[in-house]
Amino acid sequence: MTATVDPSNSAQLDAWNGDQGSFWTRRAQRFNDGVAAYRDHFFTAAAIQPHEAVLDIGCGSGQTTRDAALQAKDGSALGVDLSEQMLELARREAAPNVSFLHADAQIHPFPEGSFDIAISRHGAMFFGDALAAFGNIARALRPGGRLALLTWQPAVRNEWMTTFRTAFAAGREQPVVPPRAGALNDPDLTRDLLTSAGFTDVELRPVSEPMYFGRDVEDALAFVVEQFGWMTRELDTETRDRVVEEVRASMHEHQTEHGVFYGSAAWIVLARRP
Repeated sequence: MTATVDPSNSAQLDAWNGDQGSFWTRRAQRFNDGVAAYRDHFFTAAAIQPHEAVLDIGCGSGQTTRDAALQAKDGSALGVDLSEQMLELARREAAPNVSFLHADAQIHPFPEGSFDIAISRHGAMFFGDALAAFGNIARALRPGGRLALLTWQPAVRNEWMTTFRTAFAAGREQPVVPPRAGALNDPDLTRDLLTSAGFTDVELRPVSEPMYFGRDVEDALAFVVEQFGWMTRELDTETRDRVVEEVRASMHEHQTEHGVFYGSAAWIVLARRP
């Protein structure tokens, strides 16, 4: 059954059950590998205990849910996402103490006070109504329950974002990022948002790691063209080819013995329900 979503998230549902979801499902391992360097930072900060019940928001293909369940070995982990395609993949690899739910975390009626911690690795940045969403997540936490998020810092601090967006824009004005997508990359806005949603002790910790894009230039190029190529659909063939060559040249400069890497920067956001 299709999840019930808030009208403000209907476009997200269409995207994640459409081409976007297909791409992320097909490339799930590459996306996990891309941000693998952040795993230890994130889970060390989350400090999940063996007996805890974990809620994973925007769990995608379920890697973070499974990682959380390994730490909550005597507890449980529930992953929630809008993408039926990614959840199908997640369920195929689920452990006994892991479950997945196709739902909109902004409005889903989670049992109040049923989780010890809510986590999200880049999955909580696109709610249509972020205040309502985090208020709903706060209600799902027990008193004293914790929130741990991994979110991107602004694009100017993420070499991969600026490099690829600039190249694929091909001299045109870049697409405007919706305000809601930037809410969690600004520390002051994030503190205000989470405090208004009922959280306290909001803390943002900066972390920076190289982001993996492929084993070599051609492997990384195929992935990035698949991810950002939509930006060149209206361009002529000659211009599209020039964009690809520009990205290829950049990737040669970022090739290491372990693959193609670009600089990235994120926030670990921690908070608590009073």
